[in-house]
Amino acid sequence: MNLAYLPSPSQGVWHLGPLPIRAYALCILAGIFTAVWLTGRRWEARGGRREDIADIAIWAVPFGVLGGRLYHVITDPELYFTAGKQPVRALYIWDGGLGIPGAVALGAVGAWLGCRRRGIKLSDFADAVAPGLVLAQAIGRWGNYFNQELYGRPTHLPWALQIDPAHRPADMPTVGLYHPTFLYESLWDLGVMALLLWLDRRHHQRLRRGRLFACYVLAYTTGRAWIEALRIDHANHFLGLRLNDYVSIVLFTGALVYLIVSRRPRGGDDAPYPPGDDEGAAQSTAAGTPDRKQG
Repeated sequence: MNLAYLPSPSQGVWHLGPLPIRAYALCILAGIFTAVWLTGRRWEARGGRREDIADIAIWAVPFGVLGGRLYHVITDPELYFTAGKQPVRALYIWDGGLGIPGAVALGAVGAWLGCRRRGIKLSDFADAVAPGLVLAQAIGRWGNYFNQELYGRPTHLPWALQIDPAHRPADMPTVGLYHPTFLYESLWDLGVMALLLWLDRRHHQRLRRGRLFACYVLAYTTGRAWIEALRIDHANHFLGLRLNDYVSIVLFTGALVYLIVSRRPRGGDDAPYPPGDDEGAAQSTAAGTPDRKQG
């Protein structure tokens, strides 16, 4: 008998009159606001305006949420569109199910739209947002804790997570302790954030124009690989690997290739970040220099 374990929360939803307050949503929102705050500070330190980040977030966040849900539904359609299932539950974001690869991919589309509005290069924004993005992931993972989902294999380690009977796998109804993979990923994400901040401080000039973001992809997908090996939630497999493993391999390879092919400085790599606002452009024009506003 294991006398040491992490208890699961007794509830994940509270009601304010008829309005349900869901811990999962609160964790996601807390991650978003923290990411916007940290990215705003980093962008301001680069000579931009904090307002730029809030404006870009208005585009990136809805796209990211939509992308995360689409990724989850597309990669696990049998959870919603097979006999006996309820297709409408594909819209129930509050029940969990936001795939990070999809959220980042479609969120990047929203960020690109926001960057065009502010005259900011997407690669510059990507480097500024990378630490905040992985911090948001670290916070958001705690929503899985409240939902009692995405845990790992059974274990008797002192930090095993106790799962209530209603949330246990159907084939293991009497097993109560599992690997807290939400915690593993949250701690890994915090470590990735610290690594990115250190790299940015020590190698700022070498890790520009999207290179710091590529480091985020490399570090995150490395951790995701071993975490996926522990998880036992439903997932489609191919040749013995979960689908998310293949996505991580593709993203890791792409980020590595980008770092290799972009290792040589290009024209403009040492130039200051663009101001990203009309005021900066006006000042540049008034000084007799061409407007560096870019899309």
